[in-house]
Amino acid sequence: MQGFANKEALAATISTRKATFYSRSRSSLWTKGETSMNFINVHDIFCTPDGPTCHTGAETCYYSSVYDALQGSTTTLYSLEDTISRRKEEIVTEGSGKPSWTKKLLLDNQLLCSKIREKRGGTNSDTA
Repeated sequence: MQGFANKEALAATISTRKATFYSRSRSSLWTKGETSMNFINVHDIFCTPDGPTCHTGAETCYYSSVYDALQGSTTTLYSLEDTISRRKEEIVTEGSGKPSWTKKLLLDNQLLCSKIREKRGGTNSDTA
C-alpha cells in the first residue's frame, strides 16, 4: 500500500492516533481500517529532517517526536498563560514592592501598544 497525507490527514492522525490518509482518487480523507476494522494504531510520529545531515551532529534527525513537541508547546503555553494571570492579580512584586512589568503592560494600553510597536520594529500610528 502506498498512502499519501496532507495537512488534514496528519492532523487527524495526530488527534486520533489512527493512520489517516488522503485519497487522491476520492479527494477525501480515509482512515485505514474504517471498513475492515484493521486499523493502523499510531504510537509515535517523528519529524523529518530539513536536509541531508542532522543539524545536531547526530547520525540522524529522526528522533524528534511530534507528540513530544505538541505536549511541550501545550505545557509551555499553559505555563505562560498561568504566569500572566498570576501577574495580573498581583498588587506588587515580591521583594521590590512595585508592580511587575507584565502588570504595567496590562494596565496601560498606550505602554502595551508602544512595546508591541517597538518589538515589531516600527512606530507607525496605523497599528494603534
